[in-house]
Amino acid sequence: MLDGPTGVLLGVVIGCLLIATAAGQVLKRQPDSSVNPAIVQAFIHRVRAWWLMTAILAVTFLIPTPIATVILFGLISFWALREFITLTPTRLGDHRTLFWVFFALTPAQYVLVGMGSAQYELFSILIPVYGFLFVSARIAIAGDYKRFLERVAKIQVGLYICVYALSYAPALLYLEKWTNADYSTSAGLLFFFILIAQLSDLLQFLCGKLIGRNVIAPSINASRTWEGFFAGTGVTAIIGAALSLTGATPFNSWQSALMSIVIAVMGAAGTMTMSAIKRDRGVRDYGTLVEGHAGVLDRIDAICFAAPVFYHITRYYFTTLAG
Repeated sequence: MLDGPTGVLLGVVIGCLLIATAAGQVLKRQPDSSVNPAIVQAFIHRVRAWWLMTAILAVTFLIPTPIATVILFGLISFWALREFITLTPTRLGDHRTLFWVFFALTPAQYVLVGMGSAQYELFSILIPVYGFLFVSARIAIAGDYKRFLERVAKIQVGLYICVYALSYAPALLYLEKWTNADYSTSAGLLFFFILIAQLSDLLQFLCGKLIGRNVIAPSINASRTWEGFFAGTGVTAIIGAALSLTGATPFNSWQSALMSIVIAVMGAAGTMTMSAIKRDRGVRDYGTLVEGHAGVLDRIDAICFAAPVFYHITRYYFTTLAG
């Protein structure tokens, strides 16, 4: 799936990561009085996480079938859902329901995604409709009515965010079938989406640390400011417009800028939402798998919220504007 334009985009990303790695090492050697060590350490850890994500995606793209990437995201969903459920106390009556959630609904969602765009009508409603009905009924059948609504809601939220929403990211691989445009592969589209989602998260964080004054919601996330949000989103839009020149996406410069803004806004919404859940549960992070950025869910919160919106806008572009 790694065609010429996607290879160029991958090369740009690797080049930027090399520069970021070097910059992190230079900043690390600066005296504490000139640079905030906490910001430098957070930056270095995020760059390391980027290297890992880029390497994994590059390997899956080298396999001449999108199934490998779908499986990768399925495994990520499984682990993220595990982290989420671990933080939400369950009762004995929920255990069989969770078994079906992990080993039936989650794989079924990704099997439908892997079957291609022809199954869009089914994978778009499997969890919101049939998953909702199944989880509610299965917990009721278990006979435990204590905190019933709360328990159902927790499982549903985890399923929606960690599995349903995230599954729209690999679904981008099949969108080329919806357009008559000269666009040979959609690997670049997925790579563009993940890159912009992660860039916007990093830029909003860094801009907030450097120029932030007005915190959006102090009790939810003290590191997210309005100045960081607007500045980070603006820089992300400029980068997105520049990346359109690689030819890895079907969008022109202004369309890529608008798409980048959408991704940045939804990514920020995801970060704030997942922070609110962590505060509610009284924890700092969802897990400890990714060094410096805690669990998988901490790393992909922006992707989860942005993926369905980006998918549907892109699908509309393919079916209506480009068609």
